[in-house]
Amino acid sequence: MPNNIEGRGLTDREMLQLCLELEKGRCRSISNTMLETSHGELREIYHQCFNNANSSQYTLYGILNEKGWYKTNLASTDEITKVQEFMQNNLHPDNQF
Repeated sequence: MPNNIEGRGLTDREMLQLCLELEKGRCRSISNTMLETSHGELREIYHQCFNNANSSQYTLYGILNEKGWYKTNLASTDEITKVQEFMQNNLHPDNQF
């Protein structure tokens, strides 16, 4: 549904999708920054910021999903097993760590 009188502008769906993409970007940015931060207290501040952005992202996703505007496919048991096996075999294949 258009958001202005003359029928121009972003729809509610488009605005929510843009907000979701912005929050995803914030999560990626904060995560990358946090990974490069060695100062403990500053790292904790970034961690709190990440948690806030992640919570906002999940809330936006929930709204979009509830309205049927963001559909995801459920993974089958076989797909989950394949990913688990891949991760177990590729994270530390030689148990060197």
